[in-house]
Amino acid sequence: TGSRASVPKALHTLLAVPWPSQRDIHSWLQLLSVLQWVLSFLLLGIVSLLLLIYLLFTSFWPISALYLAWIIFDWDTPEKGGRRLPCLRRWSVWRYFRDYFPVKLVKTHDLSPSHNYIIGSHPHGILCVGAFCNFITGSTGFSEMFPGIQPFLATLAGNFRLPIFREYLMSGGLCPVTRRAIGYLLSQNGAGNAVAIVIGGAAESLSCRPGVTTLILKNRKGFVRMALRHGAHLVPSFSFGENDLFRQVVFEEGSWMRSIQKRFQKMIGFAPCLFYGRGLTSVQSRGFLPYAKPITTVVGKPVAVPKVENPSREMVDKYHELYIRSLLQLFEENKTKYGLQETDELHIL
Repeated sequence: TGSRASVPKALHTLLAVPWPSQRDIHSWLQLLSVLQWVLSFLLLGIVSLLLLIYLLFTSFWPISALYLAWIIFDWDTPEKGGRRLPCLRRWSVWRYFRDYFPVKLVKTHDLSPSHNYIIGSHPHGILCVGAFCNFITGSTGFSEMFPGIQPFLATLAGNFRLPIFREYLMSGGLCPVTRRAIGYLLSQNGAGNAVAIVIGGAAESLSCRPGVTTLILKNRKGFVRMALRHGAHLVPSFSFGENDLFRQVVFEEGSWMRSIQKRFQKMIGFAPCLFYGRGLTSVQSRGFLPYAKPITTVVGKPVAVPKVENPSREMVDKYHELYIRSLLQLFEENKTKYGLQETDELHIL
């Protein structure tokens, strides 16, 4: 009898527990979307490689053998435009990813589909969230804002040597940041291609911290030379809020830790940063997830570039200076609109 009486009581207690609201569900989905993205970029390649090596020593070794044969056969595909899957770009998960921060794309000028473009993406930050969300996912409306323009995002070539991860990257529209890959998109893939390059790269990530906007750009001129060789117009873009997503331990120039970071950067292409964000359970806990800070990526006015097969150093310097001037103008005109103070400056090293 006692047990029978306890059943209605238990049901009553269960029904009295408040159900999660629609807002709570959306918040959880946003958090999970960011979690899967971070884990994919940090672990997918390494875990896939270790799994295939493990399978070699089991009865499932043909899986590893067949995939190795496939990679050899498909080796040059990343250098020739990749293998984009439009359905991945439209994946509903990216809408939750966008809304977590949120990420917003702002257009200031039209881009003509009759030209090709190199979009300079600044700053690098820790994980290039703004560049990925705007140029790889369709969640912020790039295709609607710039009809006829197909965006790509250049990343480390070594990522395309990792099994499974390379397929994931290509399906989203990422390409290796190599002369061959970028040259193919700008000269052999028709018109209307926009290759976004995070010009500051790994070196810039070492100086990433909230409240400081420092770009590694003064001696980065390879992208200008590429633009001149292929007649691709240069477009500056700046992601306001990118540096606010994580907290990083920044080591001073000349310190032994900084020298170790730079040595790793030269050897493996990226710099090992000591950073932290929020944890999975709460904003107050520490973890590897980015903080929910707004990111606004502003795409600026194109700098028209002529096609010169063998540009001189003076010509490269000229268009590099024009690009920096356009980027500085973009920053000054928009900084107070998107979270910065009038006194904040853009430092270019």
